[in-house]
Amino acid sequence: MPSISRISVTAPARLHMGFIDLSGSLGRQFGSIGVALNEINTRLTLSKADQRRITGPFALRADRCLTQLCEAMAVSDQVSINIEAAIPEHVGLGSGTQMALAIGTALNAYYGLGLTVRDIAAVMDRGLRSGIGIGVFEHGGLVVDGGRGEKTITPPVLVHLEVPADWRFILVFDRGQGLHGDQEIAAFEALPPFPQQEAEHLCYQIMMQALPSIAEGDLQLFGQVISQLQSAVGKHFAPAQGGIYASKEVGKAMVWLTKQGAVGIGQTSWGPTGFCAVERADLAETIVQQAKMQFADLVNLDFMVVSANNQKGASRLVITGD
Repeated sequence: MPSISRISVTAPARLHMGFIDLSGSLGRQFGSIGVALNEINTRLTLSKADQRRITGPFALRADRCLTQLCEAMAVSDQVSINIEAAIPEHVGLGSGTQMALAIGTALNAYYGLGLTVRDIAAVMDRGLRSGIGIGVFEHGGLVVDGGRGEKTITPPVLVHLEVPADWRFILVFDRGQGLHGDQEIAAFEALPPFPQQEAEHLCYQIMMQALPSIAEGDLQLFGQVISQLQSAVGKHFAPAQGGIYASKEVGKAMVWLTKQGAVGIGQTSWGPTGFCAVERADLAETIVQQAKMQFADLVNLDFMVVSANNQKGASRLVITGD
């Protein structure tokens, strides 16, 4: 039996700020940019047990992950997993990838398997399109992945930068869910080709505008590029999700937030969660309070201020021995 008795893992939620080349017109498909978050995460503890037991939020998803991982790793599933907190499912914050990586990382440490995060992601079929969830689990901060080529197993992280500590993101939640699972796969297959000229433009904008602006702390320029990226991807996704935003209510809130001076306006992944950025925590809190009054009649909407998680290896692993 393993000498380790208890392993705790924390996996950060992420903002998926958009794909670069959805059709692979330039040779590699997808490629994306995103940010790890501090305030929303999946936290779980794996410990010794006489029989398999899973408790806490989204235990059914965790149960499926445990089965798949234990079969692939050829290890016993007689462990106890207590989920203390979990990223909300299917709202664009990366819940599935982070749950899979958290459980896989705990099992890897418990049984001393010596696997990498990439090994675990491949076993769970994560990174088939975006590599942002894997990237923020490994690195934190802002990451850009290189999409998928002919020999790609999981999308490589090309860029990792710290997000300026003062920047804040405002999240706009809707109680609905974005496309996921088979619906998401079908939506991708039904989308028309993404224009090559648009992909070329977005590549340049991210490489020569967004990334330098992060390094130099220029939120206005960074926000302009993210808004352009979101507009292009949102229009492309519109036939599958009913508009640039999956939620009309979120769309209304994003228009209002733009008028308040927020930048980097968009929807994370398939949504329905919207996001934007402002320069300071106090400004973000003020805007959120105003937004809650402005949209008090839209009971499905909620607002939250979050910050970037720049911790190297934003996921945290704590091991306790016997």
